[in-house]
Amino acid sequence: MSLRNEILKRIERKEAEVREHEYAIREGKAYLQGLQETLKLIPKDDTFGTQEVTLRHGSNIAKAHEALKAAGKPLHITEILKAIGQPIDKKHRLALGGSIAAYARKDAIFTKTAPNTFGLIEFAWKVDLSILDLPIATEEQTK
Repeated sequence: MSLRNEILKRIERKEAEVREHEYAIREGKAYLQGLQETLKLIPKDDTFGTQEVTLRHGSNIAKAHEALKAAGKPLHITEILKAIGQPIDKKHRLALGGSIAAYARKDAIFTKTAPNTFGLIEFAWKVDLSILDLPIATEEQTK
């Protein structure tokens, strides 16, 4: 009977081991299913959050971009409307200002420097040295 008892013990141990592996497999499948569900939420082109923003050629936003680039500094919405040849009325101010502000909120192309005043992100690196009140060296002083 000793041999029979030994075999029964081995069967019980192996059944316990199989149950542990089955539990690990169920746990692994649940984890895998969660990852697959998460993957469905991400765009297939894998550019999540890195999409480049471009402006449609000829649109008022594109014209505003060109006007700001030509001015080289932030402009009030009424100045932008003048520069692109649009009427300066409430309807056009709100439409163009809202569109530019939407880009500015996303930190794309435009920035908002003051109420109804917009600039370009590329202007951000330009620093007005006059506000620092530092003496500017002349060419003779640098020699």
